Amino acid sequence: MTDKIYVYDLTGVVEKEVEKPVIFRFPVREDVIFKVFIHQQSHRIQPKGRYPRAGRDKSAEFFGVGLGLARIPRIKHGPLRGTGAIVTMARGGRRPHVTTPEKRIYKRINRKELRLAVASAVAATGVKELVERRGHVIDRVPSFPVIVSDDVQSLNKTSELMEVLDKLGFTDDINRVKENVKIVGGKASWRGRRRKVRVGPLIVYAEDEGIVKAGRNIIGVDVISAEDVSVIHLAPGGVPGRLTLWTESAIDRVTKRLENVLKRYVVM
Repeated sequence: MTDKIYVYDLTGVVEKEVEKPVIFRFPVREDVIFKVFIHQQSHRIQPKGRYPRAGRDKSAEFFGVGLGLARIPRIKHGPLRGTGAIVTMARGGRRPHVTTPEKRIYKRINRKELRLAVASAVAATGVKELVERRGHVIDRVPSFPVIVSDDVQSLNKTSELMEVLDKLGFTDDINRVKENVKIVGGKASWRGRRRKVRVGPLIVYAEDEGIVKAGRNIIGVDVISAEDVSVIHLAPGGVPGRLTLWTESAIDRVTKRLENVLKRYVVM
């Protein structure tokens, strides 16, 4: 394995050759990545629980035996007198085995373990076999990891960014996402989740000089800061190896952010 990697310019030509960043020599721990992904995914879920008295706030009682009626509580007054209530088989009654408000959905994770997973997921973006295994189309991608000069951060038009991505071989994967958009029905459709879109390339930048605006409308593409990038972005579904475009300064920023864990596991 060579210790040199290439930095490309906006035309897809090698601009310079640099030492392989230490972050890409980090061991890939797929077990830790998956665990942290599950924990971070739980932070997106809204706590769920029902009103403890739901279905029970009815003036109902058991009328007693000898009336030829089933032994369930019945409403005592008004036009609904005699209608079953409260019990699970009655209309509007309580539900059995409901999720309790006390259930712990938010999963906490150790800070060091979180950093370890992020560093491992970053390193996985530089391993061609892992990127290919995720299903990305990388036939025209020149090398891994894919690092481009900081000039890309100043692009503010989608057409300009698409030209750069085409030069680096990323458009094949974007087309894969476009061709596999699925339209679903049912409750998902009612609730604004009608289109199911696959995960495409990720762009990680250091300074937003227009690149977020340029990349936000490209289907399947996520544009995220090196300060905020996490396992959720780098390993969707807990599977490492997302096709990622790094800017040169983003590598320095994420290396500085994970400096403590890198000193522990990699000789710097």
